[in-house]
Amino acid sequence: MQYRKLGSSGTSVSTYALGTMTFGAEADEATSHGILDDYADAGGNFIDTADVYTAGASEEIIGRWLTKSAAAGEMILATKGRFPMGKDVNDLGLSRRHLRLALDASLKRLGVDHIDLYQMHSWDPLTPLEETLGFLHDAVAAGKISYYGFSNYTGWQLTKAVGIARARGWDLPVTLQPQYSLLVRGIEAEIVPAALDAGMGLLPWSPLGGGWLTGKYLRDTAPQGATRLGENPERGMEAWKKRNAQERTWAIIDVVLEIANARDVSASQVALAWVEQQPAVTSVILGARTTEQLADNLAAATLQLSPEDVQRLSEVSAPDFADYPYGGPGIEQRSRRIDGGR
Repeated sequence: MQYRKLGSSGTSVSTYALGTMTFGAEADEATSHGILDDYADAGGNFIDTADVYTAGASEEIIGRWLTKSAAAGEMILATKGRFPMGKDVNDLGLSRRHLRLALDASLKRLGVDHIDLYQMHSWDPLTPLEETLGFLHDAVAAGKISYYGFSNYTGWQLTKAVGIARARGWDLPVTLQPQYSLLVRGIEAEIVPAALDAGMGLLPWSPLGGGWLTGKYLRDTAPQGATRLGENPERGMEAWKKRNAQERTWAIIDVVLEIANARDVSASQVALAWVEQQPAVTSVILGARTTEQLADNLAAATLQLSPEDVQRLSEVSAPDFADYPYGGPGIEQRSRRIDGGR
């Protein structure tokens, strides 16, 4: 396992983080603890969760593991707040009141008195940004969190937050957690340059495109069985009908499989290694239902794609940006800025 600094902070995290959305739902507690054990044994030190994952059960499962694991003291803990956990009208958003209660509840479920990275799970258009950032600055000063970051923010939202925090002399955000994969590259237009400009690290989620980049799905054959799309073909952004109908999807998968076969590795490892090698990426978030899935994904840590492999993957998955304002000189400037990053 390799390590990088958590954005502009001085804390080092493994280049592959353990996402725990499956804990308490697709993975029971015994399996979840096995996944955590294997992740720690492989050198991983960065656990990502959220209060809403399985209605708090994910945090509780991690908390019970921390009480018995010899590796607990080495783990960098990240969680999120923003969405409701109950029916109170104020149990929502990024207000001081909600974040205070949400953070305290996360600390209790995790069984700790401090969280390393506290992330705003998504933008809140109804709460003044100054109110949210003021709370996060105070939470750092109180010793409840070390750093904070955002998830699912756009480029302008991220840049506005950084500008306000800098102007007020408050602690700055260190990370952004966006969806990013060979199938989903729209963040390269605005979000990646904004993160690079702010010195923030990216923590990509869904790097396997909701399972599409594992190579387990077949063209025009609807998935079945114990997979996310097998259980729910219309699941969110990775819905079967939409992606199956796009030729780009299958062109990307074909190249991933060709490289995987040539390197004698899994398709998942190729797709993960491509994301890990992109500019501004600090740590790629892995999700697993089983220890076997985790083992295959973690093997990506030892896979270094050649420049030729990266170029093939980047070309076949190139996003279709509009000519204006992203075409012509704009895209050339963006490419130079991204390539000149980390």
